[in-house]
Formats: sequence, structure tokens, C-alpha cells
Amino acid sequence: MESAVLTLSLPQLSLALLPVALTLVILLRWSFAVGNVLYALGRMLVQLLLIGYVLAWIFGAGSGWLILLVLAIMLLASAWIALGTVPERRVKLLGVALVSILCGGGVTLALVTQVVLQLEPWYLPRYMVPLAGMVFANAMTSVSLAVERLFAEMAHARDWEVARLAAYQAAMIPVINALLAVGLVSLPGMMTGQILSGVSPLVAARYQIMVMCMIFASAGISTALFLALCKKHVS
Repeated sequence: MESAVLTLSLPQLSLALLPVALTLVILLRWSFAVGNVLYALGRMLVQLLLIGYVLAWIFGAGSGWLILLVLAIMLLASAWIALGTVPERRVKLLGVALVSILCGGGVTLALVTQVVLQLEPWYLPRYMVPLAGMVFANAMTSVSLAVERLFAEMAHARDWEVARLAAYQAAMIPVINALLAVGLVSLPGMMTGQILSGVSPLVAARYQIMVMCMIFASAGISTALFLALCKKHVS
């Protein structure tokens, strides 16, 4: 199998922005405020262009303490962003979100990296950092959906158990849809990346099964913990 990865130059990359520009034109024609969209696109470009240099430095450092610092920053950022749907309660619920994502996502990450993959050393950056990103990002999204739906339900004077169930179901919809669509509608990022880099599709499929289980568990556990721990802040 051909293992060489096709080189993507900046001029080639710029062509991918053409449909983005078309989308912005549509938003403008429909009188949609594009300020936040432009900010998100700009931030995405800067972050991804810089992260390559940052990851190269982290991978070359070979320090477990540095990886722990990176994981701590990712955890804090995911908890903060998750509460963006309820900015007025962000500070109050930040500790709850941190504990929930740490327990749900952190334990799942530890199981996958130390028991399933048995990384050597334990912090092997090229595995630990990308897997942590998947875990924390999906836990973050689920918690964000849950907290938004929870307070919406409570605002309509719903019973706590009813509101909690509605919030949990809403939070798990993207994850369950991903399970249903994987391999049929989409080839997820990790599997696609491995195939593009020349890894056997059979091996890539095994890794993707591991990742999907990891994502499902981290999202489900983190969201359940968040809903359980935040009850005293809501009721």
C-alpha cells in the first residue's frame, strides 16, 4: 500500500476556503450577523496553523510533566467552553464541569491509553494528546448540550427528573448519531487520517472502534456526573 502522504501547500489549502466564502455570502444575503462566524473562522485558522508548531515541540520534549500540563489546559478549556450556553452561571458551575469531565473523560482516557494501548512511556505524546482531545471535546459538547437543555426545561417549571432526562437525551443525540453513521455515512477523522497515512483499513477500523467506544463512554459518564452534581445549583 502506498504510504506517502500527499503534500498540501498553502495555495492548495486556500482553495478549500472557496465554499467557505460562498457560505458567508449566503449568510450576508440572508441578513445573518457574520461577526461571530468570522471570528470563529479566524480563530480556527490561527489555532490550527500554530498547533502544528506547538505539537512538534511537545512531541520532541519527551516530558511527562509537560503532557500533564497540556492535559490540564485542555481540561480547563473544555469545562469553560462547555458552559458557554449558560454564561450567567459559568463561574458557579465551572467546578462541577471540571470534575465531571475529569472523571468521565479522564478515567476513560486512562483506561484506553494505559490498559488498552499500554503506551510506553505512559505519556507517549503522539497518542496521548490526540486521544485526550477527542475525549475532552466530546465530553465538552455533551455537557454543553445538557446544561442548555436542563435550564431550558427548568425555566418551563419541569420536574427535576423530567428535566434531567430530557437534558441527558439531548446531550447524547450527537454521540448516538455518530455511532449509527460511522462506516455507513462517514469515515471519522482518526480512521481517515490513518488510511491517508498508509495504515491498513482493517487496523484503522479497530482503532476507530476503540475511539467510538471511548467517545460514547466519556460523553455519557461526564454528562451523567454533571447532571447529578449540578442539581443543588438548579433546584
